[in-house]
Amino acid sequence: MVRARSGRAASKGGGKAGRKAGRRLLAGLAAAALTAAGVLAAGTASASEERPAPPTTPAAGAAAVPKHALTGYWQNFDNGATVQKLKDVDDAYDIVAVSFAEAAGQPGAVTFTLDPAVGYGSVDDFTADIRAKQAAGKSVILSVGGEKGAVSVNDDASARNFADSVGKLMDTYGFNGVDIDLENGLDATYMTKALKELHAAHGDVVVTMAPQTIDMQSPQNEYFRTALGIKDFLTVVNMQYYNSGSMNGCDGKVYAQGSVDFLTSLACIQLEGGLDPSQVGIGVPASSGAAGSGHVAPSVVNAALDCLTRGTDCGSFKPPKTYPGLRGAMTWSTNWDAAGGNEIAGQVGAHVHGLP
Repeated sequence: MVRARSGRAASKGGGKAGRKAGRRLLAGLAAAALTAAGVLAAGTASASEERPAPPTTPAAGAAAVPKHALTGYWQNFDNGATVQKLKDVDDAYDIVAVSFAEAAGQPGAVTFTLDPAVGYGSVDDFTADIRAKQAAGKSVILSVGGEKGAVSVNDDASARNFADSVGKLMDTYGFNGVDIDLENGLDATYMTKALKELHAAHGDVVVTMAPQTIDMQSPQNEYFRTALGIKDFLTVVNMQYYNSGSMNGCDGKVYAQGSVDFLTSLACIQLEGGLDPSQVGIGVPASSGAAGSGHVAPSVVNAALDCLTRGTDCGSFKPPKTYPGLRGAMTWSTNWDAAGGNEIAGQVGAHVHGLP
């Protein structure tokens, strides 16, 4: 995903791209600001520092995710989109992915620190918002990586460090699970091992993934292999149908991004490649400012959802069958959606919740 913090205008155009380019800059600025302003002392601590008491409300768990769900990424930085607290995220979002956890000291380990730019005075205020979302039936998870994320899990030790550090952050903040948004390489063997360790230690956690289109072109790809390796507890793969360029669909034809055919033919690869329909979602940018390319109108997303679940409103590509159990859709980001009047929440969210 794109993360630019000081103007999140980033290398890819302000969205996930902006989110990432900005995110590197924002990360440095945030760290400096936190230290200088003494925010850490006020309660914004990473997992390795002082931590707030674990939330008293149990995590909602994967079972709380509805059959058809809308996922949105919440930006823990300011990149020019609407700055939100979690309580401001539109109620249409069933899964809110907090972006991002980043590499810590040990290989594979991650950490998370609140950016003062989002307006929280303490970690307690943040965790209170998490609990409120959960009480409303939502899942709040921690997204790892982003466009500039440099988390590497490539051996037994780093897999253990990843699982342990994510688990501690879940305990600290009350997250329901984890999102894998690593866009600079992923080792299927050890990421699968890490996620299985996390699942074994924490039970029915929500696990989502946000691969790029190239990462899901074949079940032999590392991301796809990871998804299949955790299929028994994977919640959903929300592939990023943007910042991509043209790609092969499941019929072997090439489709250009920004069309119904692009969304449906690429989703078909995952649906026919071994994932359950409930584990497939369509990821789109909330606005043209949220990504360098690939933004489509909500009507295009809804048409793709209907094509895949009902066999209606298809373009030239016709899926081999319908998938009424399709999980739904995702957007980068809730902040960019708010900046555009919450079109994704209002139009795509309502459509997702009305699927078969």
